[in-house]
Amino acid sequence: MHLVHEEDQVNEMLFILRGHLYSYTTYGGRIGFFNSLILGPNDMCGEELLTWALDTRHLDVLPLSTRTVKAISDVEGFTLGAEDLKFISLQFRRMHSRELKHKLRFYSQHWRTWAACFIQAAWRRHKSYEGSATEVQQFPSDTAYENMDMFVPRPDAGIEAYAARLIADIRRSASNRFLAMI
Repeated sequence: MHLVHEEDQVNEMLFILRGHLYSYTTYGGRIGFFNSLILGPNDMCGEELLTWALDTRHLDVLPLSTRTVKAISDVEGFTLGAEDLKFISLQFRRMHSRELKHKLRFYSQHWRTWAACFIQAAWRRHKSYEGSATEVQQFPSDTAYENMDMFVPRPDAGIEAYAARLIADIRRSASNRFLAMI
C-alpha cells in the first residue's frame, strides 16, 4: 500500500511507532538514479511538511513529496497534519531558529542524498584535475553529464557557492555554541 507518491502533495507527517515502510526516490524520474531506505520505529516521513511549516512566508500551497513511501508491514504511528504543524510553528517562535533548520537538513534523507551527489561530483572533478596539474581543463560537456549512471549536479550550477556558505554557517554556529559554554 502506497502512503505517498513522489511529487504528490504532502499533507501530513507520519511518525512511526511500530512496523516498517519502504521509501525510495528517482529524483523526478531521472534515468539511472535510484535511492531507497527502510524506515522503522522512531523514524518519520513527510519532513517536507515541517520545512514548509517553518517557512515564515505562510505559503498556501503544500509541498511536494520527494519520495515514494509504501508499507512493507503493518505500521502503527501517528500523524500531524499541515494545519497542526503550522499552528505549532506559530506558537513556538524558537522553532524558526537557524540551528533547528540546519538540524532538519542534516537528518533529512533528501538533503543527505543531495550531499552524496555533490560529494561524488566534487570527487570526480578532483580526479579529472589530478592527472594534469599544468594544463587547464574545461568542465565535461553536457552530454557527459547526461550519460552518467546517476544524477550529479553540474559543477557550474552555483551549488558549490551555496554549499560553501552552508558549511561556513554551520562552523560559525558551532564555534558560537562553544564560546557560549566557556
